[in-house]
Amino acid sequence: MLNPKLRRPIVGLAVGILVGSGLAAMPGTAVAAPAGDASTLAATLDTRLGVRDAGSYLDSSGKLVVNVTDAATAAEVKSAGATPRYVTRSGAALAAADDSLKASLKTPGTAFAVDPVSNQVVVSVDETVTGAKLAAVKATVAKLGDAARIETVSGKLSIRISGGDAIYSGGGRCSLGFNVRNSAGTNYFLTAGHCTRGTSSWNNGSVTLGTTAGSSFPGNDYGIVRYTNTTITKTGGVGTNIDIASASTPAVGATVYRRGSTTGTRSGRVTALNSTVNYAEGSVTGLIRTTVCAQPGDSGGPLYSGNTAHGLTSGGSGNCTSGGTTYFQPVVEALSAYGVSVF
Repeated sequence: MLNPKLRRPIVGLAVGILVGSGLAAMPGTAVAAPAGDASTLAATLDTRLGVRDAGSYLDSSGKLVVNVTDAATAAEVKSAGATPRYVTRSGAALAAADDSLKASLKTPGTAFAVDPVSNQVVVSVDETVTGAKLAAVKATVAKLGDAARIETVSGKLSIRISGGDAIYSGGGRCSLGFNVRNSAGTNYFLTAGHCTRGTSSWNNGSVTLGTTAGSSFPGNDYGIVRYTNTTITKTGGVGTNIDIASASTPAVGATVYRRGSTTGTRSGRVTALNSTVNYAEGSVTGLIRTTVCAQPGDSGGPLYSGNTAHGLTSGGSGNCTSGGTTYFQPVVEALSAYGVSVF
């Protein structure tokens, strides 16, 4: 998601928009009401049930559907206010298939995650996986039988796409994710780890913002920058009309929004959680997969719905003309790792 060596600031981007409001919302873009209650219920049931459920998702009406394989779990799901759905493969079986792929599938240009709708692990291969590499991937997936299937995605899975308002370092341009602070009141901002890796000083094209205070990539894809510029105002919102008040991981099927310095505000749906992506630079696990498009320059930008922060733009394939798939680092993991919170 990093746009390498692109250092010229975007014409007309005011300093106050970048650091004062965090991220500017695209004019005229409506923000749908978040599916917060359903997403919270999904997270609660996933924790409570563990491998007794085989994933969950929001249906077309916004109702939470939970996959089960036994009557006792179905009754528990129903009493919690969700809809149980009987499936063939249990959560334990899908977890075993996912673990098998994490151990055996490292081919750059591949990604995989549990798809709760089809009750399978879906392995995505981009256009760079051909010939002997594709044959080897197919052989690996075939060992899992009908617990897994292969799909092709357009373009190349890459971290080199861009998000939020533009931020610059010696390595190029990325996007600001969310302004955060610790319990002592120190101000920071989050962005992608592949952006902060190997970099120190950050600016917005005209003034210094701060210095990298932490970075995790690959494995994860999050980084944190401490503000050293005390003359600028820092708020915790997205644009001027969205106040980020909380952070959570969205449910599969939820509508979400992404903000990026290259492509502005885009929307789509969550299609999988805990995705593993094999980038050329290394593997990243635990990502949110969506149908939201992104392009170079959107890295590190925010994924959100309503007043809730969800993730940081990591990578993907395709573009915003033909469509694509984009992956996000869950923001709750970054907040926990650095002991900071949204505000």
